[in-house]
Amino acid sequence: MSTPRTSRPSHLASSPFNKSRDEQAAKYPPVAVGDRVSHDRWGLGRAVKADGPHAVIVDFGGQLRRVAFDSPRLERL
Repeated sequence: MSTPRTSRPSHLASSPFNKSRDEQAAKYPPVAVGDRVSHDRWGLGRAVKADGPHAVIVDFGGQLRRVAFDSPRLERL
């Protein structure tokens, strides 16, 4: 019996899907470590660590969450 996959599959560096993902990510300004952010679901938080070129780890009052830059729920304050 296998466990269901909970995360999105990662693409290889040479994947043609990376081009559209990079173009979409360029629309959203990256969040720097230390920036305050607001998330529609988790509320106010502070970016504590960069997680690659497409995401950031945010501390929402003791809960650490990985949020993608292109998330429509994330807003940089």
